[in-house]
Amino acid sequence: MSKRIYTRTGDDGTTSLFGGERVGKGNPRIDAYGTVDEANSIVGLARAHLQGEPGEEELDPVLGDLQEELFVVGADLATPLNAKPVVERIEEAHVTALEDRIDRFDADLPSLDRFVLPGGTPVGASLHSARTVCRRAERRSVEASTSAPINEQAIVYLNRLSDLFFVLARWANRQAGVREDTWGPSSAQPDDASADEAADQ
Repeated sequence: MSKRIYTRTGDDGTTSLFGGERVGKGNPRIDAYGTVDEANSIVGLARAHLQGEPGEEELDPVLGDLQEELFVVGADLATPLNAKPVVERIEEAHVTALEDRIDRFDADLPSLDRFVLPGGTPVGASLHSARTVCRRAERRSVEASTSAPINEQAIVYLNRLSDLFFVLARWANRQAGVREDTWGPSSAQPDDASADEAADQ
């Protein structure tokens, strides 16, 4: 008989961090890595929409890599810094790799002077959604860090990842030949084009 998926150990409203400590499911740390899991699921949705679409060969491996890294982020956030289990931690090199990908895909895009309305193809819309959930994961991680030490590079990673999702959403829509809908007067936002991104500069 296969192992049951349910354990009943969380029926009392608690769950275990890596290392064995049990905390309430409303704990900010749980909220943080749960939101990372949510973002990961939306990336999976984007990949499902990407099958057979323009840009699949170039974009799908990138999204696959990001899904694996989001598991690293989740494990990082789920493991107190002083816990005995040794887990892979997000490091500055992970952030640099994200920046390299941002530059790589952004080079194919026209510059922006207006806010972009999230949408476009199912792939693009999903990646815009992943961006906003990633921003929420960042906010939840910052909140969690006020009550317990959190790896700062994990927070920086989430910040940069949301930038990448924004660029990838634009890139996917451009590959499909879908026009971007914009909002605001010309030059309203010279450095970025989403309200969420603008607020985070």
